[in-house]
Amino acid sequence: IMLNIKPGEHGSTFGGNPIAAKVSIAALQVIKDEHLMENAERLGKIFREEMTNFKSPMIEKVRGKGLLNAIIIKPHNGKEAWDVCLKMRDLGVLAKPTHQHIIRFAPPLCITEAQLREAMELIKEAIKSFE
Repeated sequence: IMLNIKPGEHGSTFGGNPIAAKVSIAALQVIKDEHLMENAERLGKIFREEMTNFKSPMIEKVRGKGLLNAIIIKPHNGKEAWDVCLKMRDLGVLAKPTHQHIIRFAPPLCITEAQLREAMELIKEAIKSFE
């Protein structure tokens, strides 16, 4: 690759770094060996189903793919996504609100089903506290 790219055609501070390439290959091998893609697909589906079935005037929609999910929050009793995130933080769940009304959830790919279910209960508790 390095012999084919001419000056000005492509720029990257760390491009072609053999150590970074080796680390990337090792990371991909862990993803494969530990079935992290399958885990993300299975647990993401559980998250979306569970949170969709949780009825709350604050939940407008649940969406996502794999373990990257979002809950669209409808303001209720003067409380918004930011307030829900602060309450979740107090309960031990960290999530980031985006676009003012969306809470993004991106747990680690190695999360277990038990850990996910515990987090979902805390998310529900946080949302219920504003109803």
